[in-house]
Amino acid sequence: MKLSEVKQVLAQLEKVDFQLEEGSFVPEHFHVTEVGQVEKKYIDCGGVIRSEKKVSFQLWNANDVEHRLKAGKLLNIIRLSENKLGIEDGEVEVEFQGKTTIGKYNLSFNGQHFILVNTLTACLAEDACGIQPEDLPPATCAPGSGCC
Repeated sequence: MKLSEVKQVLAQLEKVDFQLEEGSFVPEHFHVTEVGQVEKKYIDCGGVIRSEKKVSFQLWNANDVEHRLKAGKLLNIIRLSENKLGIEDGEVEVEFQGKTTIGKYNLSFNGQHFILVNTLTACLAEDACGIQPEDLPPATCAPGSGCC
């Protein structure tokens, strides 16, 4: 989901909810501790230089249960970030603290809630590193399948 789409959705909402794909919700008293633009330059295992630019939101769950971020407030934070940091319209990546580590998620909207969409790693140079299609893990990883 691009930042422009997030802003369009926020303009229609009163409250903001983030839901993980498995169904649980980010606690309603979360804070958005960062809105920024992340640029990444790297070289893949096939020697190709690549770059990407994403808009980053960091969600933080504190014990501050007295506050709740309204949609308008988040929209204002985004606009301030665009103005002060020169953030461009791009895909939004959300960081959120899981049980053991920070997870990075893509973002979608289901008509009611923002959904934190699980991300996956992949080889970007499959033709250069000799990985055969049969060596790739299945698209989903079921318990007992040997890929988990």
